[in-house]
Amino acid sequence: MSESKQRRFLTPRTSAFVVAAALLVYLVIMGQRAITMIVSGEPVFIALGLAIFVLPVLGAVLVADQLRFGASTERLARRLHEEGALPDVSHLPLRPSGRVEREAADAWFDEKQAELEAEPEDWRRWFALAQAYDLAGDRNRGRKAMRRAIEMERQDRPS
Repeated sequence: MSESKQRRFLTPRTSAFVVAAALLVYLVIMGQRAITMIVSGEPVFIALGLAIFVLPVLGAVLVADQLRFGASTERLARRLHEEGALPDVSHLPLRPSGRVEREAADAWFDEKQAELEAEPEDWRRWFALAQAYDLAGDRNRGRKAMRRAIEMERQDRPS
């Protein structure tokens, strides 16, 4: 298989769906076990079955939420790319591991935070800040900023 075909096959989207499919199989098996326990009629098995059944339901909700988040993030990135406004980090120096050097990531973060403070109602600024958080290693805040960008962009979209 050529390198380009291999890269296209192993995209983040493909990987996410493979992991989600594997988790779905696991959740279905757990759900079946839970139902078997519930219909057994034994009080202890009913209680255990109900407890086990919560896990597949919760897992399915969480996976659906993460897939929706990823798709929304991808949609925003495509829109920014089409507008020619996708934040460019190609100029930032990299470590041998491929991550952006810490000082450069911090400086870029400060720049994006200042831009956001100048235009706090622009979802594009929140997207850039989310990327800056990610480069700086703060994924939790990055996800929160991206969720804010997604929500603001939804409100900004023409009906």
